[in-house]
Amino acid sequence: MVGREKELKIRFVPGHCELVEEDIDIPSRRVLITGATGLLGRAVFKEFNGNNWNAVGCGYRRAQPKFEQVNLLNSVAVHDIIHDFQPHVIVHCAAERRPDVVESQPDAASQLNVAASGNLAKEAAGIGAFLIYISTDYVFDGTSPPYKETDVPNPLNLYGKTKLEGEKAVLENNEGAAVLRIPVLYGEVERLEESAVTVMFDKVQFSNKSANMDHWQQRFPTNVKDVAVVCRQLAEKRMLDPSIKGTFHWSGNEQMTKYEMACAIADAFNLPSSHLRPITDCPVVGALRPRNAQLDCSKLEMLGIGQRTPFRAGIKESLWPFLIDKRWRQTVFH
Repeated sequence: MVGREKELKIRFVPGHCELVEEDIDIPSRRVLITGATGLLGRAVFKEFNGNNWNAVGCGYRRAQPKFEQVNLLNSVAVHDIIHDFQPHVIVHCAAERRPDVVESQPDAASQLNVAASGNLAKEAAGIGAFLIYISTDYVFDGTSPPYKETDVPNPLNLYGKTKLEGEKAVLENNEGAAVLRIPVLYGEVERLEESAVTVMFDKVQFSNKSANMDHWQQRFPTNVKDVAVVCRQLAEKRMLDPSIKGTFHWSGNEQMTKYEMACAIADAFNLPSSHLRPITDCPVVGALRPRNAQLDCSKLEMLGIGQRTPFRAGIKESLWPFLIDKRWRQTVFH
């Protein structure tokens, strides 16, 4: 499953250096990842790239030099990269995923979450590529969990509505595509604000100041590495079986409120948690959130697809670079 390509390398020998041509192996399975600069996209790119796939990532503001710079709202640019690269699989991670931002910028969010997704699906269908569209548990209202893929969506906020409209646009333009719904994500962040889970770390660490934490909404924090594995396994199953298509759910299986996550983070780093205060009232600020949108993942599990990292292990790996108390880091990691 590999091809050969020439690559120029600099060879240093005593007294001078020379330019030499070497054969390198190029995997023949090609995957294009949108949103490759984001938290999930980086993990998806790394997973495919490390498992004998020729992976190309695209992003926008932060793309270069590692990834291709592509504006997904530019249909010509999208057409060009897909036809030039000819991917077998496209994993569409790019989205406006912050509910409060979607509420304040609805037109821009709809352009990216709906229009761009539909166009990408159409282009993928044109070359016979398998498209995986990343969606969300927020397509459900959270009143009767757990939710199967066949349950009727009823999003409470505009973010959930745009992602549901994106699902419809994808499947209307590409009947062989897959929709993968996932919940709140965490992982190896570049900055704490990249995830609604990791952003709590500063409040946990600054124990001299009490912090109110939501103890109403039930969440299922999911590691981006696990979602990346699911995407790769889904793609590889599809390469062997064209019936792999439609809607799928994946999620971590540890149910926690933000308060419980914060306590688990404190516990993982042996930090105090007495300053964290559970707030059991329904939040009144920002976009409406579903109380419990737990996803039933049995459809993927029946296919032998899935991986779950225990939350405490995953969050420790993700957050230790941001630990303020370096003494603790030295005793544990050195």
